[in-house]
Amino acid sequence: MQKAITLIFEQVGSVEKISSVYQTPAMGFEGDDFLNCVLWIKSTMQPQDVLEEILSIEKSMGRVRNSKQGYASRVIDIDILFIDQLQIKTDRLIVPHPEIAHRKFVLQPMAEVDAHFQHPSLKKNMVWMLAKTEDQSQPIKISKWLRNPGKDLARHQYNYIAIEGNIGAGKTSLAEQMAADFNAKLILERFLENPFLPKFYMEPGRYAFPLEMSFLADRYQQLIENITQFDLFKDFVVADYDLYKSMIFAKITLTEEEFALYKKLFHLMHKELPKPDLYVYLHQTTERLIENIQQRGRSFEQNIEADYLNKINEGYLDYIKNQHTGNIKIIDISGKDFLKNRGDYLALLREILS
Repeated sequence: MQKAITLIFEQVGSVEKISSVYQTPAMGFEGDDFLNCVLWIKSTMQPQDVLEEILSIEKSMGRVRNSKQGYASRVIDIDILFIDQLQIKTDRLIVPHPEIAHRKFVLQPMAEVDAHFQHPSLKKNMVWMLAKTEDQSQPIKISKWLRNPGKDLARHQYNYIAIEGNIGAGKTSLAEQMAADFNAKLILERFLENPFLPKFYMEPGRYAFPLEMSFLADRYQQLIENITQFDLFKDFVVADYDLYKSMIFAKITLTEEEFALYKKLFHLMHKELPKPDLYVYLHQTTERLIENIQQRGRSFEQNIEADYLNKINEGYLDYIKNQHTGNIKIIDISGKDFLKNRGDYLALLREILS
């Protein structure tokens, strides 16, 4: 069971909660007792893809399915009980699982994981269904507990993590996923709200200074409001930028005289802000950055040239090279896809949080 949970975590999604383990007699045939538990997971995968991964996990653990009717012992059996409030009925997948109301060994751990979850078609919660089920069996809670594999990653010493990278590196997507998986307060740059950004890409010389000044003011305000305010219900803060990116971009886009003025204002603001406990720079190839930019389809970004991206990368690396702290990690993500490949995502997480 522990191996199955670990594989589900690695291949399907993060584990939010694990019930106790319950022992019950074999149902429908003579055999050894069964051990049962319920997992609550979060996944970005489509239902059919979740099913395929689960079948793959069962097979890798030695389960052999046959066409015989009826129940039999098996080394592992993973069922999809619910997917939010979806109701699915295909040849291969039925959700909610049709036997839930008649199985106390499902209802008992399900009520433990989320007592008030409502069955989407029966419109009754788990506590009500457990009380009303006709199943008279008595599942026995055993003393052994199953471990959540994600807890090892959650045990880190950071209060504030900044994820940085070039345009199209995936820093926002990574910050969003980390916040969802680890109960972190999320700070995302509000670049789409900046009215000067589309104009800058059309006329860089005219709009560079107002663009960089507005970005600086907004980033400073957002960080000072969010980082300095303690959130009792979040474990740490993760942001998809650090204020110093303002200097990196300004140095590329502004004239020498404009940059001299900008630098004075920047340093006044920068010294007031808390610094990240961990600064992560995601390094991606220029070719892949351009692919990512084109795929996400923002019209004002489509004319970004490779030379501009190379200058931004050089600016970040120069900044990192001149820092004298041990809290910076450069992580090469070229050849990886942590959005579509959960294995790549977990490997990246382990590198960041180790």
